[in-house]
Amino acid sequence: MLIGVEVKGRRNAWPVESSLRELSHLVYTANIEVLDDITQRVDKFSPTYCIGSGKLEELIALKDEVRADIVIFNNNLSPLQQRNLEQALDIKVIDRTTLILDIFAQRAHTKEGKLQVELAQYQYLLPRLRGRWAHLERLGGGIGTRGPGESQLETDRRLVQKRIRHLKSEVEEIRKHRSLYRRKRKQMNIPTLALIGYTNAGKSTLLNLLSRAKVLVEDKLFATLDPTTRRLILPEGQVILLTDTVGFIHDLPHHLVDAFRATLEELSDADLLLHVVDISHPEVMKQYIAVEKVLAQLHLEAKPKVIVLNKIDLFSSLDGNERVKYFLDQINDGKQRIAFISAERGWGKEELVRTISIMLNQSLIMLT
Repeated sequence: MLIGVEVKGRRNAWPVESSLRELSHLVYTANIEVLDDITQRVDKFSPTYCIGSGKLEELIALKDEVRADIVIFNNNLSPLQQRNLEQALDIKVIDRTTLILDIFAQRAHTKEGKLQVELAQYQYLLPRLRGRWAHLERLGGGIGTRGPGESQLETDRRLVQKRIRHLKSEVEEIRKHRSLYRRKRKQMNIPTLALIGYTNAGKSTLLNLLSRAKVLVEDKLFATLDPTTRRLILPEGQVILLTDTVGFIHDLPHHLVDAFRATLEELSDADLLLHVVDISHPEVMKQYIAVEKVLAQLHLEAKPKVIVLNKIDLFSSLDGNERVKYFLDQINDGKQRIAFISAERGWGKEELVRTISIMLNQSLIMLT
């Protein structure tokens, strides 16, 4: 069961129908079957249940009718809202952030990725601890037993805080190791290029196209989580390193931005960013803005960049021309470098490589 709640008049909000479609795609990625969905537009979120009392009664009836065993809210729930909903519905209730964290846990394969996901999980879990949890082994980490003179909730909080400190220390070591590795790359004068973009925009497909890598490509959100670096040889023979980073998503949980900061620092040292945009997506402008917001959080908005409009093969010429024109009118101030490609079909590869070469030469000249 999927629930989407939209606050009326909220600026820059995604349309509830579009946002719910993305939630459905997230649920599919997590290998969960969608039985039904409900939407509601409200003046403000209910502090008790997030949704109104009438909609709650409708949800209870529908839950019994379709025999759902989990309800997923597209909105982030407060600990109080989640507890009240679970009591009223008598089944498990999770929110969008919990779902994304679960997908990240499934997709992380390297030690670094697993550490960063576990840290994000614990940070999200801490304010949601309940006395009813006797153990926290489901997140790993060797959580201990109850201490003398402490309530279970106090013990759980203390142990989770200890685990968070330990994970932060390990992530910091990773950050230092990556920093040393990047410094050595700089000494070897090897230019670096980083792929960024909304999840499922086609970054991994583009990496495979440019470098002949064999990175997993699926029509799922966050199909690849761990960063991958490959060599690319430009036409003039220059060797550069091309890194595929984790995909972004709107309202990306700040726990994930913080936990993945060690990985995202790869972007700060890159000589050039390729912002891959799925130009065929109906919410392309909102996806573009979501990625740019994360770049702003990382203070990278001024980094040299090419906007790569991908999947140009997926729409008719008339519809495509109108969408491209609208998009360019919104973002292009005459300074943005734009490339048009179909990473799936290989269209526009040579022109993109030429653009990369020109941009790298310009940025490297400016740095010298």
